[in-house]
Amino acid sequence: MRAVVTGGAGFLGSHLCDRLIAEGWDVLALDNQVTGVDSNVAHLLKHPKFRILRADVSNYIDVPGPVDYVLHFASPASPVDYLKMPIPTLKVGALGTHNALGLARAKNAKFFLASTSECYGDPEISPQHEEYWGHVNPIGPRGVYDEAKRYAEAMTMAYHRFHKMDTHIVRIFNTYGPRMRLNDGRALPNFVFQALSGMPLTVYGDGKQTRSFCYVADLIEGIYRLMMSDEHLPVNIGNPQEITIFEFAERIRKYFENAPPIIFKQLPQDDPKQRCPDISKAKRILKWEPKVGLEEGLKLTLSYFKDVFKKE
Repeated sequence: MRAVVTGGAGFLGSHLCDRLIAEGWDVLALDNQVTGVDSNVAHLLKHPKFRILRADVSNYIDVPGPVDYVLHFASPASPVDYLKMPIPTLKVGALGTHNALGLARAKNAKFFLASTSECYGDPEISPQHEEYWGHVNPIGPRGVYDEAKRYAEAMTMAYHRFHKMDTHIVRIFNTYGPRMRLNDGRALPNFVFQALSGMPLTVYGDGKQTRSFCYVADLIEGIYRLMMSDEHLPVNIGNPQEITIFEFAERIRKYFENAPPIIFKQLPQDDPKQRCPDISKAKRILKWEPKVGLEEGLKLTLSYFKDVFKKE
């Protein structure tokens, strides 16, 4: 079996490549390295079943030879990145998805879309289930990411219904683990970077907004099960254990001696007040639920971040 993974040098894409290789797949990763980095896949470069090509999937893509699965993971995913690159974010969600679907159709391959909990926007219900249509501001600064992913889902379902393609959609909730970029704008790497640098930990708003953090190994397990399933409608994959951002910052501080204090800044526009997945569908269909607790996952991730910080 041969898979093409767009965004294969990114945080999630590289972990997915690891899993596919471990399952015996041949993997071709495509990445323009706007946010992905070579170091994420350096350990795979000499593997006989792995190749990586520099490519922007927002442009036409062609892959020689047979392909069994196209997995579209290319996209800036942190607020810092997509606010800095709004148009490329929209393009990879629209044109990139179209090109990846076109490749899958040309190769008679299955297609997998990495979507996001951001499709729910600033939700009016919690936890969020897959039938909830969301509460998104399409013209706000975060709309470039939210609407790109919502459009990508609509296009994927159009290809499924019109072209009878075998497609799958995962809505990914907050995920953390090794290979995240330090200071990439998301809560965990931001807090760790600030603590390692001796800077105050920045909490936006009053810190009462909630998130739920899923360790990357759990997420990839859920994704692989969804890949192999017969489910075509979106499925939430995430950890339903909610924690406030302030509590999360306090949790991070406990891992550092003489930890810097917490400071508060204005909440960014349209920042979700709650983010928590209803994973009953994943439990029922995929027999999946997260296994790695926050304590264990944080130890593994902090160890990685400390090593990266020393090298930098």
